[in-house]
Amino acid sequence: MKNHMLKTIGLLAGTAAIGLYPASAMAETISAEQAAALLSKLNQLEREVADLKAQLGNVQQTQQASTSAIAATEAKLAATEEKLEQQKPVKVAFKGAPEIKGEDGWSFKPRGRMLYDFGTVNAPDSINDAGLGFANEARRIRLGASGSIPGGFGYKLEADFAGNEIDLTDAFFTYEDGGLTVTAGQHNTFQGLEELSSSNDTSFIERAGYTDAFGFERRVGLSAQYGVSDLLFQAGVFTANIDDLNNDENNSIGIDVRAVAMPKFGDTQTHFGASYHYRDLGDTVGSRRYRQRPAVHFTDTRFIDTGNIADAESETSYGLEAAVISGRFHAAAEGHWLNLNRSGALADPTFFGGSVEAGLFLTDDTRGYKEGVFKGVKVSNPVGQGGLGAWQVNVRYDRLDLVDAGFVGGTQDAYQASLIWTPVDYVRFLLSYSKLDYGNAAILAAGDGDYNVDAVAGRFQISF
Repeated sequence: MKNHMLKTIGLLAGTAAIGLYPASAMAETISAEQAAALLSKLNQLEREVADLKAQLGNVQQTQQASTSAIAATEAKLAATEEKLEQQKPVKVAFKGAPEIKGEDGWSFKPRGRMLYDFGTVNAPDSINDAGLGFANEARRIRLGASGSIPGGFGYKLEADFAGNEIDLTDAFFTYEDGGLTVTAGQHNTFQGLEELSSSNDTSFIERAGYTDAFGFERRVGLSAQYGVSDLLFQAGVFTANIDDLNNDENNSIGIDVRAVAMPKFGDTQTHFGASYHYRDLGDTVGSRRYRQRPAVHFTDTRFIDTGNIADAESETSYGLEAAVISGRFHAAAEGHWLNLNRSGALADPTFFGGSVEAGLFLTDDTRGYKEGVFKGVKVSNPVGQGGLGAWQVNVRYDRLDLVDAGFVGGTQDAYQASLIWTPVDYVRFLLSYSKLDYGNAAILAAGDGDYNVDAVAGRFQISF
């Protein structure tokens, strides 16, 4: 701009010198002082432009530095977030015991239960048996843990310390994918509703008589369960209980199949099930024995007993089950038929066991149910929060018939009532009474196998 103005001034001066542009006009157009002022202004403008260029350069350098700093900060933030993701604190919930859950699929929960029983069994005076009268025991003292593993896997390990012995109850791995659950290890076979329901949640101190008499127990095996809508299918192949794997039973093998329909109508939960069981007792033909205690476990006296049945090869059994839960009311019924298959032309007896029960909560509570089994009550008004806990009364008829094909093990008809108080979740107090009517009993009373026995029992229980 400055050079352009200088050229213009020079041109005007030249034209004036040669007479093309009058000097007077030139003087009128611009004076020397004005030209000097104009040149000074041009110089100032040049300096300002140079300053602006310098400032622009500084701004550009600052922007580049800021961009680099931002990029470095973003990289550092990403690294920090990654570290935080790896070090996220686990979640701890309380369900009777702490349950620890990590964000990556791991979880761990200690498990346990303590069930202390006491009571008395009264039989006719003519029966002199040391197992009668008052007794008490630690029915179950279990400790263990369960949890999940990333990828849909899980585990459970639990041992029972009652009776000064250590017995593994559950020891298995699981894999879940949608409605499918595969289980490997020692776990429950699929015998029926009451047997599969936890002993923490049964309506009476002991399950129905046939469950122990027919040898329902956990076994080592591989099973699969699939649930879809209101249907549940279970099947498995099992060997012996883990405690029997080192003796002659280790080559026994069996299959268990169970199907359950559990439609819900409004607030009413229903349950209908059927099961099939087959067990090959092994290469060596042995003996089987079926017997049962009088509705309590703290006595070893068995008034009903087949004695040893020789040449047993296999067992085949069938079960039917039904239940309903509607508000405070529940009812359940089961029946089980067991056929003992013997070698050659020997008689094959079929024994029967079954029960019918009904219960009513006196408080605003209901019996729990999930995936084909009964669950514990969730107390609506627990003690300590202004409530009385959950109060429940139950009645049951329980029959066990061990008389067939020439074998007279006796019959046991139990008429039972129970009262259960659950002050808070995971704690229960039970009181039960059983009137047992025996026919053809294995223990005679003054030479007679038909008589009555009374059993009164209580239980203190905590589980987690």
